Amino acid sequence: MIGLILKSILTLSSLFFTSYLFATGYWGWGIVFIFITAFFALFLVRNENLILAALQMRQQNMEKAQKYLNRIKQPQFLLKGQRAYFFYLKGIASSTIISMGQVESLFRKALSIGLKKDHDQAMAKMNIGAICMQTGRRREAETMLSEAKKLDKKGMLSDHIKSLKKQMGRATLRNQMRMAQMSKGKKGKMK
Repeated sequence: MIGLILKSILTLSSLFFTSYLFATGYWGWGIVFIFITAFFALFLVRNENLILAALQMRQQNMEKAQKYLNRIKQPQFLLKGQRAYFFYLKGIASSTIISMGQVESLFRKALSIGLKKDHDQAMAKMNIGAICMQTGRRREAETMLSEAKKLDKKGMLSDHIKSLKKQMGRATLRNQMRMAQMSKGKKGKMK
């Protein structure tokens, strides 16, 4: 919150100083300060820790990404879109550290707040589907994977979705075989 207030004050003071430079006739410095004001306004709208965390994730460095995300102490003060991507990136970065239930809740928060891009929504739903499959919620996993397939218009996640559906099919076959073996054992005891 304090960072947001400081960024706002810095942006407004830079804007007033830029307009003062133009009013007094210092056009060259005024043009330079337009770029400086735009830079400050960019960081007012975009959180630098989210940008740095996304860059670290692209380099597959999850520890540094987690470090940058942990710097954001109060995500409720972020803008709506930034808050959604905070929970989305937090879910991806901490998927190996925290429990599956917590990761699922992070992805669900990101979806409920509203991820803007379709492939990000597809990725979140695919991860929720994988978690549902591992916890035994087959129907929910199927719906999440089918929604992820609809949202993945470029086909970037199609291989992952197909492999998850194959795993789900194998798991149901194993469960059916196990149930058949258990029911045969009960019939044998009844005789």
